[in-house]
Amino acid sequence: MLADGPRANRASSIGSSTTEGGFDEREKITTPTTPVRKSIDLEEGQENDGLLAAEAEKQLQVSEPKSSFLKGIVWMVINTLATIGIVFTNKAIFSDPSLKLAQLTFAAFHFFVTWLTLFTLSRPTFAFFVPRRTTIRDILPLSVAMGLNVILPNLSLAFSSVTFYQVARILLTPTVAAMNFVLYRSKLPRNAILSLIPACVGVGMVSYYDSLPTENANIKTTSPLGVIFAFTGIFASSLYTVWISSYHRKLQMSSMQLLFNQAPVSAVLLLYVIPFLDTFPEWSTVQVNRWVMIGISGVFASLINISQFFIVAQTGPVSSTVVGHVKTCTIVSLGWITSGRAIGDKSIVGVLTAIGGIIAYSMVMLREKAGPK
Repeated sequence: MLADGPRANRASSIGSSTTEGGFDEREKITTPTTPVRKSIDLEEGQENDGLLAAEAEKQLQVSEPKSSFLKGIVWMVINTLATIGIVFTNKAIFSDPSLKLAQLTFAAFHFFVTWLTLFTLSRPTFAFFVPRRTTIRDILPLSVAMGLNVILPNLSLAFSSVTFYQVARILLTPTVAAMNFVLYRSKLPRNAILSLIPACVGVGMVSYYDSLPTENANIKTTSPLGVIFAFTGIFASSLYTVWISSYHRKLQMSSMQLLFNQAPVSAVLLLYVIPFLDTFPEWSTVQVNRWVMIGISGVFASLINISQFFIVAQTGPVSSTVVGHVKTCTIVSLGWITSGRAIGDKSIVGVLTAIGGIIAYSMVMLREKAGPK
C-alpha cells in the first residue's frame, strides 16, 4: 500500500496498489535490545560464577541485536515482495474491463482488510499496538483524504502502464515539500531542491513519451485519463501525507492507531457513493482467477501493513530508504519488461533521470539528518 521515493513525511500504509504508502512520520519504537544489567556483589569464592554470568550476558547482548537485524531483513524482503506483488496483481485485476470501473468497491475491500489486519495485531495475543479511539468528527477529513489517496492512484494504474504509474509517484516528494513550504514555511536544503529538478524533468519526459500513440498493439501505453488520474492522485496523496503529520501531533496517536480509526470510516463513507459511481460487472461472469487475484491482493495488503510495523521498529532511516528505492527500481524494471517497449525507447532517459534525481535527494536528506560528524 502501499514504495516510493522517500519523503520528509509519509502516510501510513493502507495496502493499496500504491507503493508510497508507509511510515516516514516514524514513531521511534524503542524496544530494549539489551537486558538491564543488575549489579552483582561478588563475595569471596563467587568470582568464577560472576565471570560466567558476565560471559553469558555478553553473548546475549551480541546475539539479540543480530537476531533483531535478521528479523528486520526478513520483514524488508516480505514488504518488498508484497509491494511489488500488489502493484502487478491490481494491474491484472484492473485490466479486466468489467472490474476497471468498480474502483470504490475495490478500495472499500482494501480498507476492510486493513482494519481487520490492525484489529488482529491489536489483540492481546499479539499486542503489537494499543488501539485508541477518537471521534468520527475528528477523523472524518483524514478519512476522506485517505479514500482519495487510494482511489485516484488505483485509477491511474488502471489507465496507465506500470512504468508510468510508478515513475509518476516520484513526484510525491517535491509535491509534499512544496505543500510543507506553503503551509508551514518548512524549507529544504538547497542541494535537496536542486536534486528534485531532474526528478521532475524525468517524470515529465516519461509522461510525454509513454502517452504517445503507437502502431504496435503489443506496447502498453498510458491514456490521457491515466495521466490526469496520476497527477490528481499525487496531489491527493501529498495532501494526505501532510495531514498525517498534523494529525499525529493533534491526536497524539501513532500511525497504527490513526489507521485503525481511519480505515473503517473510509470504508463506510464509500458505501454511500458506491451505488452511484461504480459500474458493477455481472458477478456470475467474473472468472475464478479474478476472484483469486482479489483475494491475493488482500493478502498482500495485510503483509504490507504487518511488515511496515516491524520495519519501523527494527530498522533505521537508511535501511527504509534503500528498501523504498529497491521497490521503485524493481517495479519500474518489471513494468518496462512487460510493457513491450524496446530498450532504446526514448522514455528510458526520463526513467533514469527521475530515479537518479530522487536517489540523489535521498542521499542529501540522509546526510542532513546525520549532521556534521
